[in-house]
Amino acid sequence: MITFTLWDILRNLLLATRWTILLSLVSFLGGGMVGLGLLFLRISKRKAFRVIARYYIELFQGTPLLMQLFIAFFGLGLFGIDVPAWLAAGLALTLWSAAFLAEIWRGCVEAVARGQWEASASLGMRRLQQMRYVILPQALRVAIPPTVGFSVQIVKGTALTSIIGFVELSKAGTVVTNATFQPFTVYGLVALIYFALCWPLSKSSQLLERKLNVAHRNH
Repeated sequence: MITFTLWDILRNLLLATRWTILLSLVSFLGGGMVGLGLLFLRISKRKAFRVIARYYIELFQGTPLLMQLFIAFFGLGLFGIDVPAWLAAGLALTLWSAAFLAEIWRGCVEAVARGQWEASASLGMRRLQQMRYVILPQALRVAIPPTVGFSVQIVKGTALTSIIGFVELSKAGTVVTNATFQPFTVYGLVALIYFALCWPLSKSSQLLERKLNVAHRNH
């Protein structure tokens, strides 16, 4: 009978953690780029653009991420498109993240005083110039804490990708458990690794929020 040491178990879990981190980064960066585009559509003066962005956001916020993963992996297969698990996972998480990030950022943009829009318009700035030089720099300071906080949800959301066969941390936990028959040890380590990934992000979000509050009071 093969015996597994604690280090054997931890080593296999850490190898899979690399994929959890990579998928989280891809989803956050990709979601950020798509979300920024959605933000501009959401605050556009054209009603058609606003409607498109709103329906996109409502669709991805109003349906389970698990369902979106199934559609990305199995749904495209119905049309003869063979999608690898890692690609389906990255695509689904990116589109899901974009919807939430766009709404976070829209709230931050709308938190900027209306007078800032009017003042920049009086200087002859076009809308894109207003966004670039006046609105976004102010909204960015407000957006950092909730954006960093949402990154925790992305890391935890990667666990759902195991359902389509992507071998990240939680899927590796299942595989290692089946081999070692030590579920408490394995999933205890899995929980600790997730905590080690998410706790610094949560603390940094809280720290940034406190700093911004202090800076705002001093100002």
